Amino acid sequence: MKPNHNFVQHLRDDVPASLVVFLVALPLCLGIALASGAPLLSGLVTGIIGGLVVGLLSGSNLAVSGPAAGLTVIVLDGIEAIGSFEGFLCAVILAGAIQVALGMVKAGVIGHYFPSAVIRGMLAAIGLILILKQIPHFLGIDQDFFGDIAFFQADGRNTFSEIVYAFENLRWGAFLVGIISLGAIILWNQPFIKKSALSIAPGALVAVLLGVLVNQAFVVFAPDLAIQSEHLVQLPVIRGIGDIQQELDFPDFSQFFQMTTLRTAITIAIIASIETLLSIEATDKLDPEKHRTPLNRELRAQGIGNMIAGLIGGIPMTAVIVRSSANISAGGKTKMAAFFHGILLISCALLIPNILNMIPLAALAAILLNVGYKLTKPILYKQQWNLGYDQFIPFIVTILAILFTDLLVGIAIGMAVGFYYILRANYSTPFSFITQSKDTHDHYEIHLSEHVSFLNKASLAKALDQLPKGSVVEIYGDNTKYVDYDVIEAIYEYQHVAKERGVTVSLINMPLEGVHGMLVSGQANPTAEAVSAGHSY
Repeated sequence: MKPNHNFVQHLRDDVPASLVVFLVALPLCLGIALASGAPLLSGLVTGIIGGLVVGLLSGSNLAVSGPAAGLTVIVLDGIEAIGSFEGFLCAVILAGAIQVALGMVKAGVIGHYFPSAVIRGMLAAIGLILILKQIPHFLGIDQDFFGDIAFFQADGRNTFSEIVYAFENLRWGAFLVGIISLGAIILWNQPFIKKSALSIAPGALVAVLLGVLVNQAFVVFAPDLAIQSEHLVQLPVIRGIGDIQQELDFPDFSQFFQMTTLRTAITIAIIASIETLLSIEATDKLDPEKHRTPLNRELRAQGIGNMIAGLIGGIPMTAVIVRSSANISAGGKTKMAAFFHGILLISCALLIPNILNMIPLAALAAILLNVGYKLTKPILYKQQWNLGYDQFIPFIVTILAILFTDLLVGIAIGMAVGFYYILRANYSTPFSFITQSKDTHDHYEIHLSEHVSFLNKASLAKALDQLPKGSVVEIYGDNTKYVDYDVIEAIYEYQHVAKERGVTVSLINMPLEGVHGMLVSGQANPTAEAVSAGHSY
Protein backbone atom coordinates (compact mmCIF):
# COMPACT_ATOMS: atom_id res chain seq x y z
CA MET A 1 0.00 0.00 0.00
CA LYS A 2 1.38 3.41 -0.97
CA PRO A 3 1.64 6.22 1.59
CA ASN A 4 -1.23 8.67 1.59
CA HIS A 5 -0.02 12.02 0.23
CA ASN A 6 -3.38 13.82 0.47
CA PHE A 7 -2.09 16.20 3.14
CA VAL A 8 -4.93 18.74 3.07
CA GLN A 9 -7.58 16.07 3.65
CA HIS A 10 -5.81 14.93 6.84
CA LEU A 11 -4.97 18.33 8.35
CA ARG A 12 -7.67 17.88 10.99
CA ASP A 13 -5.85 14.74 12.14
CA ASP A 14 -2.26 15.89 11.68
CA VAL A 15 -2.46 19.28 13.42
CA PRO A 16 -3.74 17.90 16.78
CA ALA A 17 -1.24 15.01 16.50
CA SER A 18 1.60 17.48 15.92
CA LEU A 19 0.67 19.26 19.17
CA VAL A 20 0.97 16.00 21.10
CA VAL A 21 4.29 15.14 19.44
CA PHE A 22 5.55 18.64 20.20
CA LEU A 23 4.70 18.29 23.88
CA VAL A 24 6.46 14.92 24.01
CA ALA A 25 9.47 16.05 21.96
CA LEU A 26 10.19 19.34 23.75
CA PRO A 27 11.43 17.93 27.10
CA LEU A 28 13.09 14.97 25.34
CA CYS A 29 15.14 17.30 23.12
CA LEU A 30 16.30 19.31 26.13
CA GLY A 31 16.84 16.30 28.41
CA ILE A 32 18.87 14.31 25.89
CA ALA A 33 21.05 17.33 25.07
CA LEU A 34 21.70 17.88 28.78
CA ALA A 35 22.60 14.19 29.33
CA SER A 36 24.88 14.27 26.26
CA GLY A 37 26.99 17.10 27.65
CA ALA A 38 25.88 19.32 24.77
CA PRO A 39 24.29 22.81 24.87
CA LEU A 40 20.54 22.68 25.55
CA LEU A 41 19.77 24.46 22.30
CA SER A 42 21.54 21.73 20.30
CA GLY A 43 18.83 19.23 21.20
CA LEU A 44 16.14 21.66 20.12
CA VAL A 45 17.96 22.33 16.83
CA THR A 46 18.01 18.60 16.09
CA GLY A 47 14.32 18.23 16.92
CA ILE A 48 13.46 21.11 14.58
CA ILE A 49 15.50 19.66 11.70
CA GLY A 50 14.03 16.22 12.40
CA GLY A 51 10.58 17.69 11.82
CA LEU A 52 11.15 20.24 9.06
CA VAL A 53 13.77 18.44 6.97
CA VAL A 54 13.66 14.71 7.69
CA GLY A 55 9.89 14.86 8.13
CA LEU A 56 9.55 15.91 4.48
CA LEU A 57 12.37 13.82 2.98
CA SER A 58 11.39 10.59 4.74
CA GLY A 59 9.17 8.06 3.02
CA SER A 60 7.38 7.35 6.28
CA ASN A 61 3.97 8.84 7.01
CA LEU A 62 4.24 8.50 10.77
CA ALA A 63 7.86 8.35 11.91
CA VAL A 64 9.21 11.36 13.82
CA SER A 65 12.93 12.07 14.12
CA GLY A 66 14.97 13.87 16.74
CA PRO A 67 17.69 13.38 19.37
CA ALA A 68 17.81 9.79 20.62
CA ALA A 69 18.54 8.68 24.18
CA GLY A 70 20.49 5.74 22.78
CA LEU A 71 23.16 8.11 21.46
CA THR A 72 23.79 10.06 24.68
CA VAL A 73 26.87 8.07 25.73
CA ILE A 74 28.31 8.20 22.20
CA VAL A 75 27.83 11.97 22.05
CA LEU A 76 29.27 12.47 25.54
CA ASP A 77 32.33 10.32 24.74
CA GLY A 78 32.71 11.90 21.30
CA ILE A 79 32.79 15.46 22.65
CA GLU A 80 35.40 14.42 25.23
CA ALA A 81 37.54 12.51 22.69
CA ILE A 82 37.54 15.29 20.09
CA GLY A 83 38.02 17.98 22.71
CA SER A 84 35.19 20.39 21.97
CA PHE A 85 31.54 20.45 20.95
CA GLU A 86 32.45 22.51 17.86
CA GLY A 87 34.85 19.77 16.77
CA PHE A 88 32.24 17.11 17.51
CA LEU A 89 29.88 18.82 15.05
CA CYS A 90 32.30 17.80 12.26
CA ALA A 91 31.73 14.16 13.28
CA VAL A 92 27.97 14.71 13.03
CA ILE A 93 28.37 16.07 9.48
CA LEU A 94 30.57 13.13 8.46
CA ALA A 95 28.15 10.66 10.08
CA GLY A 96 25.35 12.14 7.99
CA ALA A 97 27.40 11.77 4.81
CA ILE A 98 28.07 8.11 5.68
CA GLN A 99 24.35 7.53 6.19
CA VAL A 100 23.58 9.04 2.78
CA ALA A 101 26.16 6.67 1.28
CA LEU A 102 24.60 3.71 3.12
CA GLY A 103 21.23 4.64 1.66
CA MET A 104 22.71 4.87 -1.84
CA VAL A 105 24.26 1.39 -1.62
CA LYS A 106 20.89 0.08 -0.35
CA ALA A 107 22.09 -0.92 3.12
CA GLY A 108 18.55 -0.36 4.41
CA VAL A 109 17.76 -3.96 3.46
CA ILE A 110 19.20 -4.89 6.87
CA GLY A 111 15.96 -3.61 8.41
CA HIS A 112 14.02 -6.47 6.81
CA TYR A 113 16.00 -9.04 8.81
CA PHE A 114 14.74 -8.01 12.25
CA PRO A 115 12.42 -10.79 13.51
CA SER A 116 8.86 -9.64 14.22
CA ALA A 117 8.95 -11.05 17.76
CA VAL A 118 12.00 -8.89 18.52
CA ILE A 119 10.39 -5.74 17.08
CA ARG A 120 7.23 -6.34 19.12
CA GLY A 121 9.40 -6.99 22.16
CA MET A 122 11.18 -3.69 21.56
CA LEU A 123 7.86 -1.83 21.41
CA ALA A 124 6.60 -3.48 24.59
CA ALA A 125 9.92 -2.82 26.34
CA ILE A 126 9.90 0.87 25.35
CA GLY A 127 6.35 1.12 26.69
CA LEU A 128 7.31 -0.55 29.96
CA ILE A 129 10.41 1.63 30.32
CA LEU A 130 8.38 4.77 29.64
CA ILE A 131 6.04 3.86 32.48
CA LEU A 132 8.84 2.97 34.91
CA LYS A 133 11.01 5.96 34.01
CA GLN A 134 8.17 8.49 34.16
CA ILE A 135 6.97 7.48 37.63
CA PRO A 136 9.73 9.51 39.36
CA HIS A 137 8.97 12.57 37.19
CA PHE A 138 5.28 12.05 37.92
CA LEU A 139 6.13 12.18 41.63
CA GLY A 140 8.29 15.31 41.28
CA ILE A 141 11.75 13.69 41.24
CA ASP A 142 13.69 14.85 38.17
CA GLN A 143 17.29 13.92 38.96
CA ASP A 144 17.43 11.48 36.02
CA PHE A 145 17.21 13.24 32.65
CA PHE A 146 13.86 13.28 30.87
CA GLY A 147 13.86 10.57 28.18
CA ASP A 148 16.51 8.25 29.67
CA ILE A 149 15.95 4.57 28.77
CA ALA A 150 19.08 2.95 30.25
CA PHE A 151 18.73 0.73 33.33
CA PHE A 152 21.74 2.21 35.14
CA GLN A 153 21.44 5.97 35.52
CA ALA A 154 23.91 8.82 35.74
CA ASP A 155 22.66 9.65 39.26
CA GLY A 156 23.97 6.28 40.54
CA ARG A 157 20.58 4.60 40.83
CA ASN A 158 18.79 2.26 38.45
CA THR A 159 15.27 2.17 37.04
CA PHE A 160 13.76 0.45 40.09
CA SER A 161 15.76 2.11 42.87
CA GLU A 162 14.85 5.50 41.37
CA ILE A 163 11.16 4.67 41.82
CA VAL A 164 11.75 3.72 45.46
CA TYR A 165 13.69 6.94 45.98
CA ALA A 166 10.88 8.94 44.34
CA PHE A 167 8.22 7.53 46.67
CA GLU A 168 10.43 8.23 49.67
CA ASN A 169 10.90 11.86 48.54
CA LEU A 170 7.52 12.51 46.92
CA ARG A 171 6.68 16.14 46.16
CA TRP A 172 2.97 16.58 46.69
CA GLY A 173 2.55 19.53 44.35
CA ALA A 174 4.04 17.69 41.38
CA PHE A 175 2.11 14.53 42.27
CA LEU A 176 -1.22 16.40 42.35
CA VAL A 177 -0.41 18.04 38.99
CA GLY A 178 0.48 14.62 37.57
CA ILE A 179 -2.76 13.05 38.83
CA ILE A 180 -4.91 15.85 37.41
CA SER A 181 -3.07 15.74 34.06
CA LEU A 182 -3.33 11.95 33.79
CA GLY A 183 -7.02 12.14 34.74
CA ALA A 184 -7.60 14.63 31.91
CA ILE A 185 -5.89 12.31 29.39
CA ILE A 186 -7.96 9.32 30.53
CA LEU A 187 -11.13 11.40 30.39
CA TRP A 188 -10.34 12.64 26.87
CA ASN A 189 -9.96 9.02 25.72
CA GLN A 190 -13.55 8.24 26.69
CA PRO A 191 -16.10 7.78 23.86
CA PHE A 192 -18.46 10.51 25.09
CA ILE A 193 -15.64 13.09 24.87
CA LYS A 194 -14.47 11.85 21.48
CA LYS A 195 -17.98 12.30 20.12
CA SER A 196 -18.35 15.84 21.50
CA ALA A 197 -16.97 19.22 20.42
CA LEU A 198 -14.34 18.92 23.19
CA SER A 199 -12.46 16.36 21.07
CA ILE A 200 -11.10 19.25 18.96
CA ALA A 201 -8.50 19.81 21.71
CA PRO A 202 -6.02 16.92 22.12
CA GLY A 203 -6.08 15.31 25.55
CA ALA A 204 -2.35 15.94 25.95
CA LEU A 205 -2.80 19.67 25.41
CA VAL A 206 -5.64 19.77 27.94
CA ALA A 207 -3.44 17.89 30.42
CA VAL A 208 -0.58 20.38 30.01
CA LEU A 209 -2.83 23.44 30.29
CA LEU A 210 -4.42 22.05 33.45
CA GLY A 211 -0.96 21.30 34.83
CA VAL A 212 0.15 24.90 34.26
CA LEU A 213 -3.07 26.36 35.75
CA VAL A 214 -2.97 24.12 38.82
CA ASN A 215 0.66 25.00 39.51
CA GLN A 216 -0.05 28.72 39.12
CA ALA A 217 -2.90 28.30 41.58
CA PHE A 218 -0.42 26.69 44.00
CA VAL A 219 1.92 29.66 43.57
CA VAL A 220 -0.88 32.04 44.64
CA PHE A 221 -2.85 30.02 47.18
CA ALA A 222 -0.55 27.21 48.42
CA PRO A 223 3.12 28.19 48.01
CA ASP A 224 4.28 25.04 49.80
CA LEU A 225 2.85 22.95 46.96
CA ALA A 226 4.20 25.14 44.14
CA ILE A 227 6.55 23.33 41.75
CA GLN A 228 10.01 24.87 41.62
CA SER A 229 11.72 25.89 38.37
CA GLU A 230 14.03 22.84 38.29
CA HIS A 231 10.91 20.67 37.94
CA LEU A 232 9.53 22.70 35.04
CA VAL A 233 10.56 22.83 31.37
CA GLN A 234 13.80 24.79 31.12
CA LEU A 235 14.00 26.19 27.61
CA PRO A 236 16.72 28.74 26.79
CA VAL A 237 15.09 32.16 26.41
CA ILE A 238 15.91 33.79 23.06
CA ARG A 239 15.00 37.47 22.75
CA GLY A 240 16.37 38.27 19.30
CA ILE A 241 18.64 37.42 16.39
CA GLY A 242 21.67 38.27 18.49
CA ASP A 243 20.73 35.67 21.08
CA ILE A 244 20.33 33.04 18.36
CA GLN A 245 23.82 33.74 17.02
CA GLN A 246 25.24 33.67 20.51
CA GLU A 247 23.49 30.43 21.51
CA LEU A 248 24.16 28.43 18.34
CA ASP A 249 27.45 26.58 17.90
CA PHE A 250 29.12 26.00 14.53
CA PRO A 251 31.62 23.33 13.49
CA ASP A 252 35.36 23.75 13.94
CA PHE A 253 36.46 22.51 10.51
CA SER A 254 40.07 22.19 11.65
CA GLN A 255 38.95 18.94 13.32
CA PHE A 256 37.28 17.61 10.16
CA PHE A 257 40.08 15.27 8.99
CA GLN A 258 41.27 14.06 12.39
CA MET A 259 41.19 10.28 12.98
CA THR A 260 39.28 10.77 16.24
CA THR A 261 36.61 12.69 14.35
CA LEU A 262 36.37 9.96 11.70
CA ARG A 263 36.11 7.17 14.28
CA THR A 264 33.37 9.06 16.12
CA ALA A 265 31.52 9.71 12.85
CA ILE A 266 31.58 6.03 11.87
CA THR A 267 30.29 5.04 15.31
CA ILE A 268 27.45 7.59 15.15
CA ALA A 269 26.52 6.57 11.60
CA ILE A 270 26.31 2.86 12.43
CA ILE A 271 24.44 3.21 15.73
CA ALA A 272 22.09 5.92 14.45
CA SER A 273 21.30 3.89 11.32
CA ILE A 274 20.52 0.75 13.32
CA GLU A 275 18.29 2.69 15.73
CA THR A 276 16.54 4.33 12.80
CA LEU A 277 15.88 1.03 11.00
CA LEU A 278 14.58 -0.51 14.23
CA SER A 279 12.30 2.45 14.89
CA ILE A 280 11.00 2.47 11.32
CA GLU A 281 10.21 -1.25 11.43
CA ALA A 282 8.43 -0.76 14.76
CA THR A 283 6.52 2.28 13.47
CA ASP A 284 5.36 0.36 10.40
CA LYS A 285 4.01 -2.37 12.69
CA LEU A 286 2.05 0.22 14.69
CA ASP A 287 0.71 1.92 11.57
CA PRO A 288 -3.04 1.17 11.35
CA GLU A 289 -2.84 1.29 7.53
CA LYS A 290 0.29 -0.93 7.42
CA HIS A 291 2.34 1.24 5.08
CA ARG A 292 5.87 0.06 4.32
CA THR A 293 8.59 2.69 4.60
CA PRO A 294 11.38 2.64 1.96
CA LEU A 295 14.36 2.04 4.24
CA ASN A 296 17.10 3.26 1.90
CA ARG A 297 15.25 6.54 1.44
CA GLU A 298 15.00 6.81 5.22
CA LEU A 299 18.76 6.39 5.62
CA ARG A 300 19.37 9.14 3.05
CA ALA A 301 16.85 11.43 4.78
CA GLN A 302 18.48 10.84 8.17
CA GLY A 303 21.91 11.46 6.67
CA ILE A 304 20.86 14.80 5.16
CA GLY A 305 19.24 15.74 8.48
CA ASN A 306 22.41 14.94 10.42
CA MET A 307 24.59 16.89 7.97
CA ILE A 308 22.40 20.00 8.41
CA ALA A 309 22.27 19.47 12.19
CA GLY A 310 26.07 19.35 12.35
CA LEU A 311 26.36 22.53 10.30
CA ILE A 312 24.15 24.60 12.64
CA GLY A 313 24.96 23.15 16.05
CA GLY A 314 22.69 20.12 16.51
CA ILE A 315 23.42 16.74 18.05
CA PRO A 316 22.83 13.51 16.03
CA MET A 317 19.30 12.33 15.28
CA THR A 318 17.48 9.11 14.53
CA ALA A 319 13.91 8.11 13.90
CA VAL A 320 12.55 7.77 17.45
CA ILE A 321 9.87 5.29 18.45
CA VAL A 322 8.59 7.32 21.44
CA ARG A 323 7.74 10.36 19.29
CA SER A 324 6.48 8.14 16.46
CA SER A 325 4.19 6.11 18.71
CA ALA A 326 2.88 9.35 20.27
CA ASN A 327 2.09 10.54 16.75
CA ILE A 328 0.23 7.31 15.92
CA SER A 329 -1.73 7.22 19.18
CA ALA A 330 -2.72 10.88 18.68
CA GLY A 331 -4.19 10.05 15.26
CA GLY A 332 -1.51 11.38 12.89
CA LYS A 333 -2.09 10.36 9.27
CA THR A 334 0.64 11.89 7.09
CA LYS A 335 4.19 13.24 7.34
CA MET A 336 2.75 16.72 7.91
CA ALA A 337 2.28 15.87 11.60
CA ALA A 338 6.08 15.53 11.94
CA PHE A 339 6.59 18.69 9.88
CA PHE A 340 4.13 20.73 11.97
CA HIS A 341 5.77 19.53 15.20
CA GLY A 342 9.02 21.05 13.86
CA ILE A 343 7.25 24.33 13.17
CA LEU A 344 5.84 24.32 16.71
CA LEU A 345 9.29 23.66 18.18
CA ILE A 346 10.92 26.59 16.41
CA SER A 347 7.94 28.96 16.77
CA CYS A 348 7.37 28.38 20.47
CA ALA A 349 11.09 28.48 21.25
CA LEU A 350 11.34 31.90 19.60
CA LEU A 351 7.98 33.40 20.54
CA ILE A 352 6.79 32.01 23.88
CA PRO A 353 9.73 30.42 25.73
CA ASN A 354 8.59 31.94 29.05
CA ILE A 355 5.17 30.28 28.74
CA LEU A 356 6.74 26.91 27.86
CA ASN A 357 8.94 27.22 30.93
CA MET A 358 5.78 27.17 33.07
CA ILE A 359 4.98 23.56 32.05
CA PRO A 360 5.51 21.07 34.91
CA LEU A 361 7.50 17.95 33.99
CA ALA A 362 4.92 15.98 35.97
CA ALA A 363 2.26 16.93 33.39
CA LEU A 364 4.52 15.79 30.54
CA ALA A 365 5.23 12.57 32.44
CA ALA A 366 1.48 11.91 32.47
CA ILE A 367 1.45 12.10 28.65
CA LEU A 368 4.32 9.62 28.37
CA LEU A 369 2.68 7.27 30.87
CA ASN A 370 -0.29 7.11 28.52
CA VAL A 371 1.97 6.53 25.49
CA GLY A 372 3.83 3.81 27.38
CA TYR A 373 0.64 1.98 28.34
CA LYS A 374 -0.52 1.92 24.72
CA LEU A 375 2.78 0.32 23.69
CA THR A 376 2.74 -2.41 26.34
CA LYS A 377 -0.93 -3.33 26.80
CA PRO A 378 -1.50 -6.73 28.51
CA ILE A 379 -3.28 -8.06 25.42
CA LEU A 380 -0.01 -7.83 23.49
CA TYR A 381 1.60 -10.37 25.83
CA LYS A 382 -1.38 -12.70 25.45
CA GLN A 383 -1.23 -12.46 21.66
CA GLN A 384 2.46 -13.33 21.61
CA TRP A 385 1.86 -16.26 23.96
CA ASN A 386 -0.83 -17.61 21.64
CA LEU A 387 1.64 -17.57 18.73
CA GLY A 388 3.77 -20.24 20.42
CA TYR A 389 6.96 -20.38 22.43
CA ASP A 390 9.18 -19.79 19.36
CA GLN A 391 7.58 -16.31 19.12
CA PHE A 392 6.96 -15.66 22.82
CA ILE A 393 10.46 -16.45 24.13
CA PRO A 394 12.34 -14.02 21.80
CA PHE A 395 9.62 -11.46 22.58
CA ILE A 396 9.93 -11.71 26.36
CA VAL A 397 13.74 -12.02 26.30
CA THR A 398 13.94 -8.82 24.24
CA ILE A 399 11.76 -7.01 26.78
CA LEU A 400 13.85 -8.14 29.76
CA ALA A 401 17.15 -7.50 28.00
CA ILE A 402 16.20 -3.93 27.01
CA LEU A 403 14.77 -3.27 30.47
CA PHE A 404 17.95 -4.34 32.28
CA THR A 405 20.56 -2.98 29.82
CA ASP A 406 19.75 -0.48 27.08
CA LEU A 407 18.05 -0.46 23.68
CA LEU A 408 20.86 -1.70 21.44
CA VAL A 409 22.27 -4.32 23.83
CA GLY A 410 18.75 -5.58 24.50
CA ILE A 411 17.96 -5.79 20.79
CA ALA A 412 21.21 -7.70 20.17
CA ILE A 413 20.29 -10.25 22.85
CA GLY A 414 16.74 -10.54 21.50
CA MET A 415 18.06 -10.97 17.95
CA ALA A 416 20.39 -13.75 19.09
CA VAL A 417 17.49 -15.63 20.69
CA GLY A 418 15.24 -14.93 17.70
CA PHE A 419 17.84 -16.25 15.24
CA TYR A 420 18.30 -19.34 17.40
CA TYR A 421 14.63 -20.24 16.87
CA ILE A 422 14.91 -19.44 13.16
CA LEU A 423 17.94 -21.73 12.85
CA ARG A 424 16.17 -24.37 14.91
CA ALA A 425 13.15 -24.27 12.61
CA ASN A 426 15.37 -24.47 9.51
CA TYR A 427 17.33 -27.31 11.07
CA SER A 428 14.26 -29.41 11.77
CA THR A 429 12.13 -28.90 8.66
CA PRO A 430 14.26 -29.24 5.49
CA PHE A 431 12.61 -32.50 4.42
CA SER A 432 9.88 -35.06 5.06
CA PHE A 433 10.77 -38.66 5.82
CA ILE A 434 8.67 -41.60 4.59
CA THR A 435 9.33 -45.23 5.56
CA GLN A 436 8.09 -48.11 3.36
CA SER A 437 8.68 -51.84 3.08
CA LYS A 438 9.66 -53.23 -0.32
CA ASP A 439 10.93 -56.75 -0.92
CA THR A 440 13.50 -57.65 1.69
CA HIS A 441 14.90 -54.14 2.07
CA ASP A 442 13.88 -51.23 4.23
CA HIS A 443 12.87 -48.49 1.81
CA TYR A 444 13.00 -44.78 2.66
CA GLU A 445 11.92 -41.67 0.80
CA ILE A 446 13.28 -38.23 1.67
CA HIS A 447 11.35 -35.35 0.07
CA LEU A 448 13.33 -32.10 0.25
CA SER A 449 11.58 -28.79 0.92
CA GLU A 450 11.49 -25.88 -1.52
CA HIS A 451 14.79 -24.37 -0.40
CA VAL A 452 17.50 -26.42 1.32
CA SER A 453 20.29 -24.24 2.70
CA PHE A 454 23.54 -24.95 4.52
CA LEU A 455 21.55 -24.60 7.76
CA ASN A 456 19.86 -27.90 6.90
CA LYS A 457 23.07 -29.84 6.30
CA ALA A 458 23.38 -31.17 9.85
CA SER A 459 19.83 -32.51 10.16
CA LEU A 460 19.94 -34.22 6.74
CA ALA A 461 23.33 -35.79 7.50
CA LYS A 462 21.99 -37.04 10.83
CA ALA A 463 18.94 -38.61 9.16
CA LEU A 464 21.13 -40.38 6.59
CA ASP A 465 23.54 -41.67 9.24
CA GLN A 466 20.66 -43.33 11.10
CA LEU A 467 19.56 -45.44 8.11
CA PRO A 468 20.02 -49.20 8.80
CA LYS A 469 22.43 -51.39 6.82
CA GLY A 470 21.17 -52.75 3.52
CA SER A 471 18.41 -50.15 3.14
CA VAL A 472 17.37 -48.24 0.04
CA VAL A 473 16.89 -44.46 0.17
CA GLU A 474 15.50 -42.17 -2.50
CA ILE A 475 16.02 -38.42 -2.16
CA TYR A 476 13.39 -36.46 -4.09
CA GLY A 477 13.72 -32.87 -5.26
CA ASP A 478 10.36 -32.58 -7.05
CA ASN A 479 9.33 -29.41 -5.19
CA THR A 480 12.82 -28.11 -4.59
CA LYS A 481 14.02 -24.97 -6.33
CA TYR A 482 17.51 -24.87 -4.89
CA VAL A 483 19.84 -27.13 -2.90
CA ASP A 484 22.87 -25.52 -1.32
CA TYR A 485 26.32 -26.74 -2.35
CA ASP A 486 27.08 -27.79 1.26
CA VAL A 487 24.06 -30.10 1.29
CA ILE A 488 25.01 -31.72 -2.04
CA GLU A 489 28.52 -32.21 -0.69
CA ALA A 490 27.14 -33.88 2.44
CA ILE A 491 25.07 -36.27 0.31
CA TYR A 492 28.10 -37.06 -1.89
CA GLU A 493 30.26 -37.76 1.17
CA TYR A 494 27.57 -40.04 2.58
CA GLN A 495 27.60 -42.14 -0.60
CA HIS A 496 31.08 -43.41 0.19
CA VAL A 497 29.96 -44.51 3.65
CA ALA A 498 26.73 -45.93 2.21
CA LYS A 499 28.56 -48.33 -0.08
CA GLU A 500 30.36 -49.85 2.90
CA ARG A 501 27.04 -50.33 4.70
CA GLY A 502 25.19 -51.67 1.68
CA VAL A 503 22.89 -48.65 1.48
CA THR A 504 21.68 -47.68 -2.00
CA VAL A 505 21.20 -43.90 -2.54
CA SER A 506 19.20 -42.42 -5.43
CA LEU A 507 18.69 -38.75 -6.25
CA ILE A 508 15.47 -38.08 -8.14
CA ASN A 509 14.50 -34.82 -9.87
CA MET A 510 17.10 -32.77 -8.01
CA PRO A 511 17.59 -29.14 -9.18
CA LEU A 512 20.80 -29.11 -11.23
CA GLU A 513 21.83 -25.61 -10.09
CA GLY A 514 22.82 -26.91 -6.69
CA VAL A 515 24.89 -29.74 -8.19
CA HIS A 516 26.53 -27.68 -10.92
CA GLY A 517 29.55 -26.57 -8.90
CA MET A 518 30.51 -30.12 -7.97
CA LEU A 519 30.03 -31.41 -11.51
CA VAL A 520 32.24 -28.68 -12.98
CA SER A 521 34.94 -29.16 -10.35
CA GLY A 522 34.98 -32.88 -10.96
CA GLN A 523 34.28 -33.66 -7.31
CA ALA A 524 31.05 -35.53 -7.98
CA ASN A 525 31.00 -38.79 -9.90
CA PRO A 526 27.37 -38.87 -11.09
CA THR A 527 26.45 -37.13 -14.32
CA ALA A 528 23.77 -34.46 -14.37
CA GLU A 529 21.58 -36.80 -16.39
CA ALA A 530 21.86 -39.49 -13.75
CA VAL A 531 20.90 -37.10 -11.00
CA SER A 532 17.88 -35.81 -12.89
CA ALA A 533 16.65 -39.24 -13.92
CA GLY A 534 17.10 -40.74 -10.48
CA HIS A 535 19.74 -43.36 -11.15
CA SER A 536 21.39 -45.17 -8.27
CA TYR A 537 25.10 -45.01 -7.68
